[in-house]
Amino acid sequence: MDELAAVIARDIPAGSFVNLGIGQPTKIADHLPADSGVVLHTENGMLNMGPKAEGDAVDPDLTNAGKVPVTELPGAAYFHHADSFAMMRGGHLDVCVLGAYQVAFNGDLANWHTGKPDDIPAVGGAMDLAIGAKDVYVMMTLFTRSGEPKLVPQCTYPLTGVGCVSRVYTDCGVFDVGPDGVRIRETYGVSAQELAERLGITLS
Repeated sequence: MDELAAVIARDIPAGSFVNLGIGQPTKIADHLPADSGVVLHTENGMLNMGPKAEGDAVDPDLTNAGKVPVTELPGAAYFHHADSFAMMRGGHLDVCVLGAYQVAFNGDLANWHTGKPDDIPAVGGAMDLAIGAKDVYVMMTLFTRSGEPKLVPQCTYPLTGVGCVSRVYTDCGVFDVGPDGVRIRETYGVSAQELAERLGITLS
């Protein structure tokens, strides 16, 4: 996932305003070049967040939305939670990167609940990000531990957003998704043909 985080960091356009979702996407902050001009937003009320804090740099009052200690970059600003969500809902973010349980070929996103009675739902700000960010990327493993695809023709879990995802980054490859279906951009350690067969997609 660290290698995948570096790939995503490379693909984020310079100067973008970006929100990194809780979990694996937070790793992307550690791979952004210092001269990228990317400004990281965190929904708990901070702009221009830096990489993860370690050692003496840890400040218990300075965390990302996942409660992980982070650093601040020059010009960092803090604001009310409501203002942070207004930024998310108001279309002020260029990119957000979220985790997911499932993504459909058309870009539907399911990342807050598996639908199982004993699972704890955890939507957080995902719905606001999914509809508010100009581009929604997903970072996830391509298959479950039992080998089931998480990139699917149609989501079977409760939806977070409809047709909101534009790109999916996985341990096996990168995919563009949307109204025209799914397209393989690149693969890692497996052929495009093999991935297409396992996912049930047609190579263009």
